[in-house]
Amino acid sequence: MTTVQEPLHRQLGMTDEEFESVVGILGREPRAAELAMYSVMWSEHCSYKSSRAHLGRFPTDAPWVVVGPGENAGVVDIGDGWLAALRIESHNHPSFVEPYEGAATGVGGILRDVFTMGARPIALWDQIRFGPLSEPKNRYLFKGVVSGIAGYGNAVGVPTVGGEVEFDDCYTGNPLVNVMCLGLLRREQLVLGTAGEPGTIAVLLGKATGRDGIGGASVLASASFDDESQDKRPSVQVGDPFEEKKLIEACLELYEKGLVVGVQDLGAAGLSCATSEPAGRAGVGMDVDLDQVHTRESGMTAPELLMSESQERMMAFVTVDKVDEVLAIASKWEIDSAVIGEVKDGSTLTVRYQDELVAEIPAASLADDAPLYNRPAEKPPWIEEIWATEPAVEVTDVAGALAGLLAQPGIGSSAWIHEQYDHMLFLNTVVGPGSDGSLLRIKGTEKALSVSTDGNGRLCYLDPRGGAARLVWEAALNVAVTGARPMALVDNLNFGNPEKPEVMWQFTETVEGISEACEALGIPVVGGNVSFYNETDGVDIHPTPVVGLLGLADPVPAIIPRLGSARAGMEVWELGPPATSNLAGSALQKMVENRLTGRPTPPDIAAGLSSVETALGLAGQAAVLHDISDGGLAVTLAEICIASGVGADVTTDEPFSEDPHRFLAVTDPGVIGESASARKIGTIGGNTIRVNGAELNVAEAADLFKGAIPSALAG
Repeated sequence: MTTVQEPLHRQLGMTDEEFESVVGILGREPRAAELAMYSVMWSEHCSYKSSRAHLGRFPTDAPWVVVGPGENAGVVDIGDGWLAALRIESHNHPSFVEPYEGAATGVGGILRDVFTMGARPIALWDQIRFGPLSEPKNRYLFKGVVSGIAGYGNAVGVPTVGGEVEFDDCYTGNPLVNVMCLGLLRREQLVLGTAGEPGTIAVLLGKATGRDGIGGASVLASASFDDESQDKRPSVQVGDPFEEKKLIEACLELYEKGLVVGVQDLGAAGLSCATSEPAGRAGVGMDVDLDQVHTRESGMTAPELLMSESQERMMAFVTVDKVDEVLAIASKWEIDSAVIGEVKDGSTLTVRYQDELVAEIPAASLADDAPLYNRPAEKPPWIEEIWATEPAVEVTDVAGALAGLLAQPGIGSSAWIHEQYDHMLFLNTVVGPGSDGSLLRIKGTEKALSVSTDGNGRLCYLDPRGGAARLVWEAALNVAVTGARPMALVDNLNFGNPEKPEVMWQFTETVEGISEACEALGIPVVGGNVSFYNETDGVDIHPTPVVGLLGLADPVPAIIPRLGSARAGMEVWELGPPATSNLAGSALQKMVENRLTGRPTPPDIAAGLSSVETALGLAGQAAVLHDISDGGLAVTLAEICIASGVGADVTTDEPFSEDPHRFLAVTDPGVIGESASARKIGTIGGNTIRVNGAELNVAEAADLFKGAIPSALAG
C-alpha cells in the first residue's frame, strides 16, 4: 500500500486556503524556507488570526500610555521621568509537554519582552492552573512548573513576588502557565522594535541557534492535544538563565549608551519574526545572510534556522558607525554576536543561505497579511439550563465548612510555591506573596508600584462577561488596598478550541466584560496574549482570562496595610455592598457540590468605584485591608487571623458569599464610621476564629491552611 505524503504546508499546520493566500502574495509557489516563515508567523500564537477581529474592542488610550498593544510590552508613564513596562504571556502547551523547561522558558521569554523595551525587569508574577493533585500526572506537572519558574527566575535574578494557583478537573489535560513581568526604565532609555532606516545593520546577540523549539510556541500553541498528536509535538525550548542574565546586562548597557536604533526579541517564530516585524513596522526591506548565524548544531537547514525558537537571543538594529562598539559590549559580557543582515530600501525581505536565495518576500506580509477569521460565536445551549439551576449549598456547620475551604490547595497557603522563589531580590518588595497585591518601592523616590494578577475559571464558565469584568474589579481593589491607584492592565486570555462556536462566544463575552470594567475604571489595556486550543481529547478548559493590573502609589502610604498586622482590641469592618446569598461559582459550591450551576452576582460599577476609593482612603489608616474573594468573608477573616496569630469574633449574614466589591478592614476604634457600605461586624482577640458563633481554633486553622498543598501532594 502506497502512503501519500501530506503537502508540506499541511505538515506545517497551514490550511489549503492559507497556502493559496501565500501563492497569491508571492505570485508563485513558495520556497520551503518561505513556507516555513509564513507557517510560524501565521500560526494562531503569532498572528491572533481567530482573535484579532475582537481585540480592538479593548480601551487602549490614556494620557499616561507611552506604548500600547502591538509592541513587545506596554509602557506607561509613572511620573518624574520614570516609565513602567509590563507584559503577560502564556506557555501552556510547552509546559504540558515538558513542565520544567516549558515554564522556565516562559519566564525567559517574558523577561526579554520587557527588557527589549529598554527596561530592567524588576519582578515576576505567575498564574498557574492544574488538574487535581490526587492524580500523579498533575502532581508531576505542578512540581515541574513551579521548579521551572523558580529555577529560571532565581538564577536570572528577578524576584517572583506574587501570583495565584488553582486546581480543577478541566485543567487535567491542559495546565495553564501564565507569567507577568514588570520593568522600570527612564524615559530616555525607551527602545522600540523597529529596523530603522536603510543602511542599519542587524546584529544577532545571545545564545547560538539550535533545533530546540523549532515550531515550539507557535505550533504547540496553535493546536489541540489528542492521542494522535503525541508523536508530532515540536521540541520544547531549553532555557539558560545565566545566558539570559548576561544578555540583560549587555542590552541595558547598549540602551544606556544609545547604541541601538531598535531591538526585537527572538521568541515565537524566531528569526522569521525578528527580521520581518521590525522591517514591516519601519516600512523597509532587509537582506539576511543565514550563514552568519552562530549555531550549535551542524547541518541545519534554512527553514530550521528561520523557525528555531532557541532561547536567549535578541536582534539589535545598529547604525554602521556603532557596530564595532556593540560587538565589543557583547564580547565584554561574554555573549555571542554576529552581523547577519542589513536594512534596505523597498519592502522586500531577502534571505540567503549557502550561496542560495532561500526567501524573497514582502517583509510586512508576514504580519500584515496574516489570515483574519471571524469565526462563528454562539451562546451554548446548555448555559440557560445551568443559569436556571440554583446552587444547592446549605451550610449547617460554619466551622466545618471554613475548615474544609482552608484545606483546599487552591485556597490554602501558597507558601509551598512562593518559598521556592526569591521574592526579596533588589530589596524593593514591600508587600510580597500571599497578599492581595504586591507592592514594590522605586528606590530614590516616594513612589511604589502595585500589581495584582487574577483569574477565575469557575465564574467565567458560568458567565464569561460578568466573570471577566469581576476579575478586573477584583484586581483593581487588590491594588487599592495596598494604597495604589489602578493605572493599566494586561490580559492573558486562555480558551479552548476557537473553531467551536461556543468557545468563541465565551471569548467575545470575555473581551466585552474586560472592556466594560476597564472603561468604568478609566484604565487602558496596554498589552496581552491570547492562548487558544487549550483542549485535550475534545474537552476544553473553562474560559480562563487572567488579568494583571498595575497600580501606582505616589507617595507610598505612611501606614501600609499588611495581613499580619491585626491586634487584639481592633475592630473588624466589612466594606462595600451587602452580600447576597448567591453562591454560584463559589469555592464553597465547588467543594460541596463538585459542580457549577447558577449565575454569579454581576459587578456593579457604582459600588466598584466606591470600594476602590474607600480602600485608597483607608490605606494609610487601617492595619489590615483584605479583599473578599475565594471562600468569602469567612476565609478572608481566617487569613487575617492566621497571618496575625490572633483570633476574631464576627457576625455576618453571608459568610461564604464571594459577591464583588467587598473587603475587610481591621482598624483601631474610631477610624471608620457606620454607613450603608461600612458595617462593623466584630473585633479581634482570643485564639479562635468565631463566625456567627461557630468556632475554629487559630492554630488548627493555620495547620489546615499551611498544609493544604503539602497534604495534597502527599496524597
